[in-house]
Amino acid sequence: MRAAEINGDEVRLRAYRPDDAEAVAAGYDDPLSQRFLPPLPSPFTLRHAERFLSEGVEAVFADGGVVYAIADPRTDELLGGIGFDRVVAHRRQAEIGYWVGPWARGRGVATAAVRTLSAHAMSTGLERLELLTHWENAASQRVALAAGYQREGVRRGALPGRSGGRDDLIAFARLAADSGEPLPRLLPDLPGGELSDGVVTLRPLGPDDVEFLTTLRSLPEVIATSVPAVRPTAEDLQRRATRAAADWLAGTRADLVIVDTASGRPAGELGLFYQEPVTNQAMIGYSTLREFRGRGFTTRAAQLVALWAFAETDIARLIAGANADNKASQRVLEKAGFKREAYLRSRLPGPGGVREDDVQFVLLAEDLLTEGPRLDG
Repeated sequence: MRAAEINGDEVRLRAYRPDDAEAVAAGYDDPLSQRFLPPLPSPFTLRHAERFLSEGVEAVFADGGVVYAIADPRTDELLGGIGFDRVVAHRRQAEIGYWVGPWARGRGVATAAVRTLSAHAMSTGLERLELLTHWENAASQRVALAAGYQREGVRRGALPGRSGGRDDLIAFARLAADSGEPLPRLLPDLPGGELSDGVVTLRPLGPDDVEFLTTLRSLPEVIATSVPAVRPTAEDLQRRATRAAADWLAGTRADLVIVDTASGRPAGELGLFYQEPVTNQAMIGYSTLREFRGRGFTTRAAQLVALWAFAETDIARLIAGANADNKASQRVLEKAGFKREAYLRSRLPGPGGVREDDVQFVLLAEDLLTEGPRLDG
């Protein structure tokens, strides 16, 4: 299975050479490489790189794996590295991994390299390749999906972390029978990265929003209308913010920050939960900081996300619920075009273990086509 060179679209996989040492050292010492490849020495020096090239490469091949430099096919510049190891011969499977230097990111290098090596490996006998990524490594998850790898689940505590704990990893896999074409996504990216009507802007929730999320989720009235109605821990909020991109890529939920366009300040949050893809039904939920209430922001946000969902996804039905006593939330939904559909007794677990009634609203794609958006707040 060892090849001198493997040519693909926009990349060439070749053997490492001694003169690659400086680029290898720079790539492995990069903060992203250090974060997501915790077994690497820190700092990763030129001496470490030279030892990897003189001993580490051959060790991988000796164990049945492969490792290649990713090079620019025109200039032969080193762009990164790729290989597979943890080979289980009788299962015809292995684990693929890669790195790309900061000087080569954002050019599709990783996707091209993964597609190229995957196709070569499966043409020479492998039947299954796994690709494992950290929850926070959305870029690697995008590579996996673009290279035809399907998300299969989460491996808890699969990798010793640099801090001494163990990291969970998301598992993707590609089979020899798979086409290798990019996998479709249930929830695509927002056009241009955000939605806006000039008054409010919706953008994806991210790791930098932990402080805002903590302030919002600590409000007693927000806690009381949450499910479950308990105050989230700091760990819960950190996890939610850092894993939001992975959840979006998985197609299970899209967490959005409602931003006051004029000031640029976060005003609230809105989540779209795609809990029933088989019936094309999703649910939205939202909450707003006190100082931004009564200004129509949540109504506008609900309409914006509905327009995006109906236009860019296969969602045909959006539902939302409100506590029977939460008249303000019910007015938000009515102004956004949602229609009251059901009254569900004791559906929600409320504060203190008391169950509460839930008023259900629905918005259909044809409702927006018939009535149009109402962005007057």
